Amino acid sequence: MEREVRVRFAPSPTGPLHIGGVRTALYNYLLARKLGGKMLLRIEDTDQNRFVPGAEQYIMDALRWCGIEIDEGIEQGGPHAPYRQSERKPMYRQYAQQLIDNGHGYYAFDTPEELDVMRARLTAAKVPNPQYNSITRAQMRNSLTLPEDEVKQLLEGGAQYVIRLKVPRKEEIRFNDLIRGWVVVHSSAVDDKVLMKSDGMPTYHLANIVDDHLMEITHVIRGEEWLPSAPLHVLLYRYLGWEDTMPQFAHLPLLLKPDGTGKLSKRDGDKLGFPVFPLEWHGTDAETGQPTVSRGYRESGYLPEAFINFLAFLGWNPGTQQELFTMQELIDTFTIERVSKSPARFDQNKVRWYNEQYLRAKPDAELAHYLMEALHQQGIEVPAGKAEQIAGLVKERATFPDDLAKEAQLFFQRPTAYDEQVISKKWNAPVAAALTAFAQELTTAPDTTPDGIKTLLTQVVEGQGLKLGQVLQALRVAVTGAAAGPDLMQVMNILGAQETAQRIQAAVTTLAAQG
Repeated sequence: MEREVRVRFAPSPTGPLHIGGVRTALYNYLLARKLGGKMLLRIEDTDQNRFVPGAEQYIMDALRWCGIEIDEGIEQGGPHAPYRQSERKPMYRQYAQQLIDNGHGYYAFDTPEELDVMRARLTAAKVPNPQYNSITRAQMRNSLTLPEDEVKQLLEGGAQYVIRLKVPRKEEIRFNDLIRGWVVVHSSAVDDKVLMKSDGMPTYHLANIVDDHLMEITHVIRGEEWLPSAPLHVLLYRYLGWEDTMPQFAHLPLLLKPDGTGKLSKRDGDKLGFPVFPLEWHGTDAETGQPTVSRGYRESGYLPEAFINFLAFLGWNPGTQQELFTMQELIDTFTIERVSKSPARFDQNKVRWYNEQYLRAKPDAELAHYLMEALHQQGIEVPAGKAEQIAGLVKERATFPDDLAKEAQLFFQRPTAYDEQVISKKWNAPVAAALTAFAQELTTAPDTTPDGIKTLLTQVVEGQGLKLGQVLQALRVAVTGAAAGPDLMQVMNILGAQETAQRIQAAVTTLAAQG
């Protein structure tokens, strides 16, 4: 019988969630939903020195905003609770002891000074990567080199120690990565990692493997930075007797800076002028201790569906020309096989483009809510029906919800200046006379729909011996002050006949006075 697909997102609460982490969570979620499985959130807080207050809640809030639903976790509970590693501390010791008992782990009593001496010795010998491994452990103070009675005495006397994995000296470690294919690493390249620290807390490596096994995880989808650790994890599965149920690994490609010069880091956002976090983060500068604020996609006006659609394409493609996907469409289309091995370059222009598409696709009634809220903050109240009309008209010029209110200002503020270039080229006495006549006719016109206004304008202009093209730009500047903007007939329809006529007359008077 096939196992239920179970994936996990397992971040450390060391600060805000980087968009690379969101992408990892997204790919896990898409696979789980595609295959009818479960999505777990596990907080890996074994490194208490790096714990940042508020980070755990931030992670959960960010995933919720993105629409990534968690089936088991701190908030949801589940059959494998607790889902916070620090609360699982008592269970890890037995597995570290199991490795010692079966000859695959050992106690190491080396002091920090002794470890420094070892590294200095190896560095002096021009060893490229000094490490505690199958060769160097023979010269160190551990339960493999010390007499059994001395080891016992040290343990009973409360001496500080760590528990390390005993990595074989000459062995090929293989695993099949779902993205990269077969990965083969020689054990000589793998060091004897610490599994249990001197404070009794497990390291990431031990806790991660134990939890994935106990939580019945079937697929481990994580960033490329964890690829060097995968051989070690394969050994742990083997030595703990869990190789038959070892999850399938998939290591995602890196996210690069826009110029492709390196990995997109948490520090790059403020430097490069765009957010790298889903939500705004309030933190503290490590050097100065001063409060800091890092921008978030939510607060910058990005819609979660646009942000997620953009992230999905950073390393994956559907194999078609389609670019816009709902979350359900992503779920239906996603496959690990179409995730690339190559790094994905971050493109801020592309995420803006996605936001434009999703914003413009929203119903005008929904956009009206954004508009009314923003205008209310400016002290401007507008009926829902009119707000809907305006939103529908200006949305093609908006990238963010806040842009709607900026573009709508022309409906609530009469021009105080007129585009000089248009005035110098298009404004003259015959045009001013035609616009004056149009304004007079408009106030009593029976049809002030956009089509009705255009018909009336054409009749008046032609009656004055001019062509429509000679007056349109001048009319726009008279009504809005600007040389370009939304459909002019619709603008005048929304403004209403009286307001439009008054604006035209004001422009004629002002420009006549200016000579």
